[in-house]
Amino acid sequence: MKEAIIERLEQLRRCLREHSLSAFIIPSTDPHSGEYVPDHWQTREWLTGFNGSAGTAVVTLDDAALWTDSRYFLQAAEQLEGTGIRLMKDRLPDTPSIPAWLGDTLSAGATVGIDGWVNCIADAEELRHELSAYGLHLRTDYDPVQELWDNRPALPDSPVNIHPLEYAGVSCREKLAAIRQTIQRQGAEGILLSTLDDIAWTLNLRGNDVHCNPVFVSYLLITGHEAVLYINPKKLTPDVKAYLSEEGVMTEDYTDLCDDLHDYPYATLSLDPARTSEAVRQSAGTAHTQVLLHTSPVPLMKAVKNDAEIAGFHAAMLRDGVAMVQFLKWLEEAVPQGGETEMSIDRKLHAFRAGQARFKGISFDTIAGYKEHGAIVHYEATPETDKALASEGLLLLDSGAQYADGTTDITRTLALGPVSDDEMRDYTLVLKGHIGLTRACFPQGTCGTQLDVLARQAMWREGANFLHGTGHGVGAYLNVHEGPHQIRMNHVPTPLRPGMTVTDEPGIYRDGRYGIRTENTLLVVPYRTTEYGEFYTFEPLTLCPIDTRPIVRSLLTEEETEWLDNYHRTVYEKLSPLLDEEHRVWLKEKTKPLGN
Repeated sequence: MKEAIIERLEQLRRCLREHSLSAFIIPSTDPHSGEYVPDHWQTREWLTGFNGSAGTAVVTLDDAALWTDSRYFLQAAEQLEGTGIRLMKDRLPDTPSIPAWLGDTLSAGATVGIDGWVNCIADAEELRHELSAYGLHLRTDYDPVQELWDNRPALPDSPVNIHPLEYAGVSCREKLAAIRQTIQRQGAEGILLSTLDDIAWTLNLRGNDVHCNPVFVSYLLITGHEAVLYINPKKLTPDVKAYLSEEGVMTEDYTDLCDDLHDYPYATLSLDPARTSEAVRQSAGTAHTQVLLHTSPVPLMKAVKNDAEIAGFHAAMLRDGVAMVQFLKWLEEAVPQGGETEMSIDRKLHAFRAGQARFKGISFDTIAGYKEHGAIVHYEATPETDKALASEGLLLLDSGAQYADGTTDITRTLALGPVSDDEMRDYTLVLKGHIGLTRACFPQGTCGTQLDVLARQAMWREGANFLHGTGHGVGAYLNVHEGPHQIRMNHVPTPLRPGMTVTDEPGIYRDGRYGIRTENTLLVVPYRTTEYGEFYTFEPLTLCPIDTRPIVRSLLTEEETEWLDNYHRTVYEKLSPLLDEEHRVWLKEKTKPLGN
């Protein structure tokens, strides 16, 4: 394997010399700005052998380096050893940025290449600006990997499915009309959607092209008079073709996009610079077409769930809650018997969920981190790291599912036996933060950043913190990570609106010891109207008991205890009718009032 990597690097360098390039940058992205990348675009892994989810490789004529974050320092060091690719530990003070490293490595006037198809407009512009400070140029129209990658995986070709109107709530025609009205107000005659969940939502279609995300590889061009879906025609069944025709959507081959953009008949076309590739802009910008760089209206439309989508979330959460109760009861009995590991319990949880109606798969790869593994925020067990569980310590379990009517995302930290005083204190601080955010009441116009402190203030008083975001939007049988709203320390200005879903997931992580996170998915709902305007609050959608065994009860206020008791009462009332007697008895015990 190492020899193959070395040979690929040399082949790449030969291509660079032939095309007068001094360096080439390979990110972890695809043409559709996806969180998960189909195998066809796993270029960085193919070239370097590093298979972490995040990383950027840079190859010069006589050197190579890979930037990745702290989640992957150990893994990258091991996988890169012997390849001649040096590891750059991203975000550490002594690690230079990619442009700075290239500025020190290359001579002024040199040209750096990127594949314009897998770099969005905004990133390409930023890179071009930063390289220019070192006298370097950027080229975006050449991808040497196309000629070097033998037996490259084909693009996914799984069939597309219709998402029923009873779950979608709003027809494709209505969504297209709303998008057209918005882009007309922006002064554009058309818009190209590149992001796959935006396309799936707009068309009320779902697919199976991307790991954990029910989407399909495509583009969607919308103008005032027509809509054109660019997709591999093999993916369209007769029913889907008929459906699209009825909704006023034409289809063209996925590979015809560039030619059609060159022949685009209107004067203006809107592209979202953060969600559209640089190559698309180059194809669209012609003598007769002006490209307008506007934020796409679709993410915000998609983020505000309609009544049918909200009903679907409630229904999916019921089934997911049943699966979680079945799993948690099983886990409590199985761990003392021995033989269970992080990976084995992941498989068992998947089996319980798969037994529920409308199950379509997981919404992300499960994080099952026992003891010190829980401190690795995005830990995923492998056969090499798979840790056996015992009747002691904490297990952090972050998981979710895709159902035909909704998407779930839940984290519970579980005491498998005795835990330390430090673990109990931190567990309670995290719970206080979770409750503090969930109980928030806030005026219209409030964004998630303004509420973020509510999840952190208790732990801040004790000198603790977490570095990930506190909450993200969740799709309606779509991507589990959805924007444009978020709850996090750095400023995200999108206001929270009724109908938005968002997670509440504070945590504390003690490196090499344990990790704690408690997460529910919430729905923004109206609270009250006063002379000061509209106020909103959160309704928990997730239905699953929170482990009360590690709680330091003296650290909870009366209001926090009351919230937890009320939440558990709701969990029992909604789930118990769906459970058999054995599981009802178990759930009754796990949701009893904290004072009992």
